[in-house]
Amino acid sequence: MTDETPVSSAVSAGPEPPAGPGPIPSPPDRPAPSAAATALSPPPAWLQRWEIVAVLAVSLGASALYALLSFIGSLTAKQALSKQTTILNGSLAPGRPLLDLFMQLLNITLSLAPVFLVFYLLARSGERPSSIGVDAREPGRDLARGTALAAVIGGTGLGLYLIAYHAGVELNVVAESLPDIWWRIPVLLLSAAQNAISEEVIMIGYLLSRLDRLGMRPSRAIVLSAVIRGSYHLYQGVGAFFGNAVMGLIFGFFFRRWRRVMPMIIAHFLIDAVTFVGYALLVGHVSWLPRP
Repeated sequence: MTDETPVSSAVSAGPEPPAGPGPIPSPPDRPAPSAAATALSPPPAWLQRWEIVAVLAVSLGASALYALLSFIGSLTAKQALSKQTTILNGSLAPGRPLLDLFMQLLNITLSLAPVFLVFYLLARSGERPSSIGVDAREPGRDLARGTALAAVIGGTGLGLYLIAYHAGVELNVVAESLPDIWWRIPVLLLSAAQNAISEEVIMIGYLLSRLDRLGMRPSRAIVLSAVIRGSYHLYQGVGAFFGNAVMGLIFGFFFRRWRRVMPMIIAHFLIDAVTFVGYALLVGHVSWLPRP
């Protein structure tokens, strides 16, 4: 017999190599954070007030200040109010129709910027546009409600305007003075849509919901929104102020009931579309509509 040790035994008898680091354990699965969890916590009340002021300062609040100064200028002019004219949709590049078209489209697009700001602020609070009723969940009901509101408010508004104009407290409002070209009616419809979306999203959906969060009494919030709405129409005269303020009261009341902005957007669009296009088609052909 020999004293040779088998290779296998020699290997096993030696010191064991140090163990490697091994696989790194994976972290435990964590649920994806919800939208509410990722949203910022509600800011203090004073900061919420500043947010409202900031939104109005870059949108309809600024328009209200300009309209007030314009109205003061009209009152202090040598002409009577009924002899003065204000144009709602005028040419931005007279005599250059193609440039005029692009400037009209740019103006409409940029006028919607405050609406995108509102949607951004809602998202920071963990809300979506649907939280103020801007969505397509109830198209039939929204259309029916909006059409009914437009029929009542539009007809009454036209009557108030004509009464105020003939009473000498309203300017001659020229709804449009665009060149008679193929894009005239489409641009008027886009302008009506921009007015409707901007005013109703900001003055109804955003402002009333934010004032709710601040604890303001609902009736007081509706009145405040209506007064601001009337103010940025002052450049048209006293009749436009009161007519639009009443419209704001009605829209605010129904927003409280329905919690939806879409019917107001539809109603406002129909009112402005009929006003702009109707003026373009009827001015100079009917006796009751003031000429430019």
